[in-house]
Amino acid sequence: MPTVSVGRDRLFSALGKSYSQEEFEDLCFKFGIELDDVTTEKAIIRKERHLDEEDGGVGDDDGEIIYKIEVPANRYDLLCLEGIAQALRVFNEEQQTPTYTLASIPKDSMLKMHVKPQTSSIRPFVVCAVLRDITFDEASYNSFIDLQDKLHQNICRRRTLVAIGTHDLDTLQGPFTYEALHPKSINFVPLKQEKSFRADELMEFYKSDMKLKKFLQIIENSPVFPVIHDSKRTVLSLPPIINGAHSAITLKTKNVFIECTATDLTKANIVLNTMVTIFSAYCQRKFEVEPVEVIYSDGRSFIYPDLSVYNMEVPLSYITGSIGVSLEAEKVTSLLNRMQLRSEHSVLDDNKCNINVSVPPTRSDILHPCDVMEDVAIAYGYNDIPKRRLPSMKPLPLNQLEDLIRASEQRLQ
Repeated sequence: MPTVSVGRDRLFSALGKSYSQEEFEDLCFKFGIELDDVTTEKAIIRKERHLDEEDGGVGDDDGEIIYKIEVPANRYDLLCLEGIAQALRVFNEEQQTPTYTLASIPKDSMLKMHVKPQTSSIRPFVVCAVLRDITFDEASYNSFIDLQDKLHQNICRRRTLVAIGTHDLDTLQGPFTYEALHPKSINFVPLKQEKSFRADELMEFYKSDMKLKKFLQIIENSPVFPVIHDSKRTVLSLPPIINGAHSAITLKTKNVFIECTATDLTKANIVLNTMVTIFSAYCQRKFEVEPVEVIYSDGRSFIYPDLSVYNMEVPLSYITGSIGVSLEAEKVTSLLNRMQLRSEHSVLDDNKCNINVSVPPTRSDILHPCDVMEDVAIAYGYNDIPKRRLPSMKPLPLNQLEDLIRASEQRLQ
């Protein structure tokens, strides 16, 4: 289970309320996450440097208090403070689930990403979006970077399935091109460096880098490397290894261009949606994302991100029968709304009731009616569900016979 480290005071500020540790632990439990540990900034630094308290002169009572919160592995929207805070505000009925929209831009005016056919041999997919008129402070900027790292370690499977590149759009000139070229024909200044490297030289250079060396094997033996250029042939990134220094984002960045290259298109869409939905809250037009057109060499064209809402119908009887609690339809829809699942009920001709659920782009974990039922159970409260023996737990006749034979053999011994 992933653990997300967040500053306690900043989290409480985002929640609009301060909690005692016991109160916050209780809120986490009710929502289905867990306060795993409470520490401080300086204690984390001391641990990373393998320092004893007397060696480092750092006390656990110094510095910002950090909450380490354990979240479900498939809740990618909870991998940063912003996502956790929003989910808890909605759960506490202090905010409604946001409606995410695409900026209304004529297709001819959209930024374009042209995909060359050679990419199909190494990393065939790319999805893109723009966060326009965004405002970062140091905390939100660090959270933005940290979310990328969390996603890379989680759904991206250490960048093998998806690699995220984020760029200062104002330093670039579209349209963009996604290519696969011979390593010796790729030259650029990588992030945090001052000299230009050929891509094959970078492979050697990063073999001594503790963070990046583990990603080299993804492409180093390929005859071509994936690379993204702008219209002036400025290198944005060499995915999945490193971005270019030219387009590095800073606290002053106002327009962020996000590209996700991938071997798995479904996961690339989830990653892109996670990034843009969470951080569009910092845009001037909140929860609005600027789309990008991705054009393949065979003429296929796609608009990303896909922020459409997925609709699911779930019988009320399935939800209540699985949980084991009799609930009215209005109560079920209220509970689902607290879990960021907008819902309403409808009565069919045979007097049976369905719950119509609108699954937002943030909830990629909702795949089946059982996921809806689980969210109802969480919001209702597991501790409030009466204990009962399920009919399915009754042993089969064959199992009962086996138990009798086993018991007889033990007596004879």
